[in-house]
Amino acid sequence: MLRDQAARHPDAIVVAGEATRLSMADLLGEATRVARGLMALGVGPGDRVALWGVNDPSWVVHAFGVWCAGAVVVPLSSRAKGLEAAAMIRKTGARVLITGEGAGRTVLADLLPPGTGLLHAVVPAPSLSGPGRLTAAELRERGEEVAPDAAWERALAVRPDDLCEIMSTSGTTGTPKGVMLDHAQVLRGYWDWAEIVTLREDDRYPVIAPFSHGFGLNAGLLACVLRRATMLPIPVFTPDGLMELVSSGRISVLAGPPTLFHRLLDELDRGAWDVSSLRVAICGAAAVPPPLITRLVEQVGVERVINAYGLMEGTVVSMTRAGDPVEVVAATTGRTVPGIEVRIVDDAGKDVAAGERGEILQRGYGVMRGYWDEPERTAEVVDGDGWLHTGDVGVLDEAGNLAIVDRKKELYIVNGFNVSPAEVESLLLREGSLAQAAVVGVPDPVSGEAGRAYVVPRPGADVDAAALLAWARENMSNYKVPKRIVVVDALPANANGKIDKLALRARATREDSEPEKRLS
Repeated sequence: MLRDQAARHPDAIVVAGEATRLSMADLLGEATRVARGLMALGVGPGDRVALWGVNDPSWVVHAFGVWCAGAVVVPLSSRAKGLEAAAMIRKTGARVLITGEGAGRTVLADLLPPGTGLLHAVVPAPSLSGPGRLTAAELRERGEEVAPDAAWERALAVRPDDLCEIMSTSGTTGTPKGVMLDHAQVLRGYWDWAEIVTLREDDRYPVIAPFSHGFGLNAGLLACVLRRATMLPIPVFTPDGLMELVSSGRISVLAGPPTLFHRLLDELDRGAWDVSSLRVAICGAAAVPPPLITRLVEQVGVERVINAYGLMEGTVVSMTRAGDPVEVVAATTGRTVPGIEVRIVDDAGKDVAAGERGEILQRGYGVMRGYWDEPERTAEVVDGDGWLHTGDVGVLDEAGNLAIVDRKKELYIVNGFNVSPAEVESLLLREGSLAQAAVVGVPDPVSGEAGRAYVVPRPGADVDAAALLAWARENMSNYKVPKRIVVVDALPANANGKIDKLALRARATREDSEPEKRLS
């Protein structure tokens, strides 16, 4: 796809960073140099290469370099700390780690001892060099050892059903899972997504979601190259810079939660900003207040407000369409995209009537190939007939519009990121002073939801909640860090002896309703 775009539209600008602009021809040339460098390091077809850094042009170049080498991209969150990144590297058997700018590089040393399996780490600057490391420039120099024709043949040998990416997703057992997606899945899924969004060559699209996230990588980086739109990778997004970004950047496509668009409208009311370039607003599987849609259309001049639903294991599932009334966009995620089926079933697996709640099951080309090296866990969510059991609770109306109303799993969402309580609990227990930890998601006015941890000290240990919270900030991605930690003598248990999360959620509700407890 990239070679075809570069041949037909070599001068189309596809990446616009703070100090870097890349045309299709530039991107192909730089990616090929990276591919030759990786081949010189011994990376072969199907090998995994981890990418760790914030959104920037370098991330885009290295991702396509990995794909041109026939390898598989393993994105690591720039928010991840050493413990988290090392776990995903070990799980996928990544041979090379490519780092960029971002917090993760400060703990690079954690990832190169024996046991991680890494052979090489590529670092952005000579100051970070050391044993087993080479700079991005040195990687390209190594590529001179590989003939251009060899790199060309390697890239053309990649087949549609070869693995493209292994995405980390929150698990319910305490460890993240690696979702396997192939090239055909992501190309088809995000071509259709971009078609419905009406993403086009003259669009300027800031990619706010991290490239390590499925939306940022596929509905951002990949979709822009597919449709020759100009992506603006956003390394660190701040709401305060939103209006400057939209106004001076002449942004035409903007994706984010409803709070992002509320902020835009509030700022528009207070200042003389020019947002006339904005024509498409994309929200993801969220309830969107109808007045927000009306104001975006009437006050900003947005042509389309789109709601959509997807998940890492199932790529794109449903989207609203042109001409949908406000109430459909506000309350649902629209109809399934071509090639995808959806059912709503009860606890016995039987289809429910239109308008009734049940678990969302999905089938079609978008369903993942499975979890990396975990066939048993794959079989738990993808049944013998190919239906993916999403764990989300939804309702289908008579017209086939899908509304997401709840989650069966314990996952909660912080600023758009899925958080697994089991994973946070597992990380907290590694601190050493705890006998037990239980985490629940609670409503939060800023982030949507936030984690609250209830912890039981080990015998003889004196646990200070503030100190434990500081440890969590040092060792976890920021969105996984509980907003509050409560030290307790014991955790409630149900009749089966398991921790009673319902009782903990009820306790959290009481705490939030009683000011004196909120301050304790």
